[in-house]
Amino acid sequence: MTENDPSGQNAEQARPAGAQPDAEQSASWAAQPAPQQPDATGLGGHATPHTGAQQAYPQEQQYNPWSPQAQAQQPHTQQTQAQHAPYGQHGQAGPSAYTIPQQRQTSKSTSGKLLAGVAAIALVVGGVAGGTVGYLTGDAAGGGSVNALDAPKPAQQTGNVPAGSVESVAQKLSPSVVELQVSGRSGAGEGSGFVLSTDGYVLTNNHVVEVAANGGQIQAVFQDGKKGAATIVGRDPTTDIAVVKVSGVSGLTPVELGRSDDLRVGQPVVAIGSPFELAGTVTSGIVSALKRPVSAGGGGDQTTVMSAVQTDAAINPGNSGGPLANMAGQVIGINSAIYSPKSAQSQGETGGNVGIGFAIPIDQARRTADDIINTGQATQTFIGARVQTAPTGGAQLGEISPGSPAEKAGLKSGDVVTKLDDRIIPNADALVAEIRTRAPNDKVKFTLGGDKVVEVTLGGQPVTPN
Repeated sequence: MTENDPSGQNAEQARPAGAQPDAEQSASWAAQPAPQQPDATGLGGHATPHTGAQQAYPQEQQYNPWSPQAQAQQPHTQQTQAQHAPYGQHGQAGPSAYTIPQQRQTSKSTSGKLLAGVAAIALVVGGVAGGTVGYLTGDAAGGGSVNALDAPKPAQQTGNVPAGSVESVAQKLSPSVVELQVSGRSGAGEGSGFVLSTDGYVLTNNHVVEVAANGGQIQAVFQDGKKGAATIVGRDPTTDIAVVKVSGVSGLTPVELGRSDDLRVGQPVVAIGSPFELAGTVTSGIVSALKRPVSAGGGGDQTTVMSAVQTDAAINPGNSGGPLANMAGQVIGINSAIYSPKSAQSQGETGGNVGIGFAIPIDQARRTADDIINTGQATQTFIGARVQTAPTGGAQLGEISPGSPAEKAGLKSGDVVTKLDDRIIPNADALVAEIRTRAPNDKVKFTLGGDKVVEVTLGGQPVTPN
C-alpha cells in the first residue's frame, strides 16, 4: 500500500481512528467529509474513515514523516501545542477531536493566566482549610480548647519509598526526564523528552522539535538545573518520533526501557513531563485501552498514525515526548496526543486533559530510535498500496505499486482487509497503524473479505521528513 504518513505534535490533538466521540459530538463527526486515508504501503497519512466514504490516498513516496491523518491543522506560530483537524474530501482541514499535547505556549499572557489559576486554587484551598480548622478547634465534649497548632510536628519521614508506588517511579525516572525549549522561524514552545544514553541521546516527539528542524534552537533543561544545547539527530513524522543529542552536560542517567507488547488494560501507569512549563510534573492513572488507532496531525505522506496506548493519566500541552512508565519505573510509551473536545477547538482554546491521552508504544519507538541513532534516518514499514475505509468496514486496497510487497503477495485493487494476523481491521487507519508497528521483512497474514488469507512480507523504506 502506499500509505500517507501522518505526523504528530506535542501533546497534539489526536483522533483515534475509527473511535466514536461522545454522543453530542458523533453527529458533527458523521457530517464531516471523509478524511483522506493513508496509503497502506508506508502507512502514511491519517485516515479518519467514515463509513461508505471513498478516500484516495497519495501514493507512497520516498517519504516525508510526521503527523496523523484525521487531523491536519498545524500549530500556530506562537503556540507549542499543535491543533490538528481531520481532512475533508478535498484535503482542506476541518475541526478535529484530538489534540497533541504539544509544546505549550511560551507567551507571557499564557503564563499570567496560569499563575492566576494557581492563585485561585490556593485561595479556595485556604478557605476550605480555614473551615476545617474551625471545626477541629471547637470545644470537645465540654472540655478545654484543643489547638492543632500546639501539637508537635510528627516524626520526619525516614523509611524507604515503597517499591511499586508512584513515588518510587517518580524518584527513579525524574532525573532522566528533560524539558526541551524549542524555537525556530515559525515559532517557539516547549515539550519533554527522556535520556537514552549517558552521552546525551534523548528520545522525544517529532512534533516537539520540528519547529527547530531548519536552523532553529533546542535547549535541554534537566531536573538538577543543568542545561545544554541539543541538535536533531533524526526524526520521523509518520510515527511522531525524534532523537536529539545534548552536548555540554555529563552524568546523565538513562531510563530503563520496558516493553509494550504485554501491557494490560487497567494496569497502573505514571506520566512525567513539563505541562504548561511546569517541569517535572508527575501524574498517574491506568492503561485505558490498547492498540487504539489514532491519527494526530499532518497530512499526505507526512501524516502521523499510531497504534496507541490510551491512558487516563493527566497529559497536557508540554507533556509531549515525556515517558509513560509502568510501576517498575520502566518506560512503556511516549506521551504524544490527547483528546480535545470540538467545543474547545471551535472557541480557539488550547486542548487540555480530559482523561483521554495517547502514547506511542515503546516497542515501536525503540526500533525507530535505534534506526535514527545508527543511520540518521527512520525506516518506514510499508506494503505498497493505497488504502481507504470500505463502506462495510475493513480497509479497501486501491492502486497497487508495481514491484511492491502487496503486488508480490498477490493482493489486488479492491481487496478488503478485515484482519492482520489476529488483529481485527475495522478501517484504513487501523491497517496503517498496525503495519507501522511491525518491522520491515516481518511476515504477516492478511484476511480478506470472504475469509481468504494472504501472507505478505512487509517492506521498508527510509523516511525523509519535510
